[in-house]
Amino acid sequence: MPTTRHLINRQRRLATAQATRPAPARSTARPAAATGRARTTERARDAGTVRDQPKRAPRGRLPAGLAVLTVLLGGFAAWAGTEASALRDRPAVRNAALTDASRTSEVKGQVTKAVNALFSYDHAAPAAADKAVRAHLTGRAVAQHRAMLAPIRAQAARQGLVLTTTVTHSGVEVIDGDRARVLVYADQSNTRTATKKDETAHGAAMFAVEARRGGGTWRITAIDTLGAGS
Repeated sequence: MPTTRHLINRQRRLATAQATRPAPARSTARPAAATGRARTTERARDAGTVRDQPKRAPRGRLPAGLAVLTVLLGGFAAWAGTEASALRDRPAVRNAALTDASRTSEVKGQVTKAVNALFSYDHAAPAAADKAVRAHLTGRAVAQHRAMLAPIRAQAARQGLVLTTTVTHSGVEVIDGDRARVLVYADQSNTRTATKKDETAHGAAMFAVEARRGGGTWRITAIDTLGAGS
């Protein structure tokens, strides 16, 4: 039968053995559910970071796109240049009577003055008619005008004729550089002063003239009677 001393010694040995036994290692492994949640959170964070970053175009596509754009712009420039040249060559665009009000007014004013002088004749002052021819006519218009006024000149002295022409309307059809064409409407009065009582006849005339500018002056180069007398 063990004695009290033996029991005390046994308890001491057990206490010593327990004190010197190493403590069990604490497990660092996380539960499977916790580990899964952590990995899911990390993937979501990474995905959000990727979404927040601006998308970059593939390096290989940008130069190709610029090349296509350059070709398109070059083609458009060539087409625009061709169209602009075609527009400039069209008669309507070259006609300054449609685009240049100042030049149109100049042509109308000078042609009106010339017609009034050229187609007016006073038997008492024939030199004025000759002066008008030198000032306002050139080219074949000189011969045309002579033929048109020949009957007046032939009868002027005997009948005491006074022919007065007044332009009432005129329209510039074309101005192309230094050349122009003008349509003229005029009233005419022909008075015989050699009779006991002056006799006056009235009429109207419509014709076109072609003019050329030189030295700042528009001179008539041709007279078109528009088929009258033909």
